[in-house]
Amino acid sequence: MKYVPNLKTKYNEEIVPTLMKEFGYKSVMQAPRLEKIVINQGVGSAIQDKKILEFSLNEITAITGQKAVVGNSTKDVSNFKLRKGMPIGVKVTLRKERMYEFLERLICSALPRIRDFKGINSKLDGKGNYTLGLEEQIIFPEIVMDSVHKIMGMNITFVTSANTDEEGFALLREFGLPFKKN
Repeated sequence: MKYVPNLKTKYNEEIVPTLMKEFGYKSVMQAPRLEKIVINQGVGSAIQDKKILEFSLNEITAITGQKAVVGNSTKDVSNFKLRKGMPIGVKVTLRKERMYEFLERLICSALPRIRDFKGINSKLDGKGNYTLGLEEQIIFPEIVMDSVHKIMGMNITFVTSANTDEEGFALLREFGLPFKKN
């Protein structure tokens, strides 16, 4: 028997029928899907200290369970002492099972650990995708507080197959993302 993440089962059995009823889809294939989750961390301070990039790479790899890749600058910016090709970021793209597992860990264990948490903003990008900005990587249980070199934030982008913000918002709401009540 093949392993299937809880949220994937929930998507197929609960979320798709709910979205079909809400938006009046005639086919299951019309319902929006979560295509990928991209975790991105800008490490501009790696220009002075190369070790920060290594720490960031290891932390993002531990959080996601997938090897992170280094992003390099595409042009020179003299004000930031930045040269073309210098490493300035870390990113991971999660798909399929790993994507659902990460989403479940984010919703169930990481977001509730944020101090004074009242929900996340409900502003999507106009095409049904959503980016969540986190200020600390220490909210994830995979991070050991003693080994944290520097507290850094990250962006988590949820890419959906939705055509409108309304459909994308409904999909993410059904997955259980805790949006603020307006």
